[in-house]
Amino acid sequence: MSIQQTDVLYTAVATAENGRDGRVATDDGTLDVVVNPPKEMGGSGTGTNPEQLFAAGYSACFQGALGVVARQEKADITGSTVTAKVGIGKNADGFGLIVEISADIPNVDPTEARSLLEKAHQVCPYSKATTGNITVTLT
Repeated sequence: MSIQQTDVLYTAVATAENGRDGRVATDDGTLDVVVNPPKEMGGSGTGTNPEQLFAAGYSACFQGALGVVARQEKADITGSTVTAKVGIGKNADGFGLIVEISADIPNVDPTEARSLLEKAHQVCPYSKATTGNITVTLT
């Protein structure tokens, strides 16, 4: 379900210069990085790239959603980590993304961990934004 502009609590603002081979910075200066295509895509690979930035944001957001679900389920996720792998490749329209989300949740059994992952996927704003747009696999 979409939110309305009046529902917005925070807006992140970032500006890119020279696309995938330049610089991206937030308006408040907390993020200011050089971006370069990865070597696998013919770039220098010396800076970060949009896929790494997306993976960082998605994994952090998903970890937050996992925390929300864990509190509801009274599950102990202390020491847990979430990893997002974001792949980019050619498709019929040019390029597309694919994501794999995995979590290490040491204090719960594998069945409960899987259930928590699936529930977090329903809560995470990044997951909601990507549903129906790109393949996201939970592992």
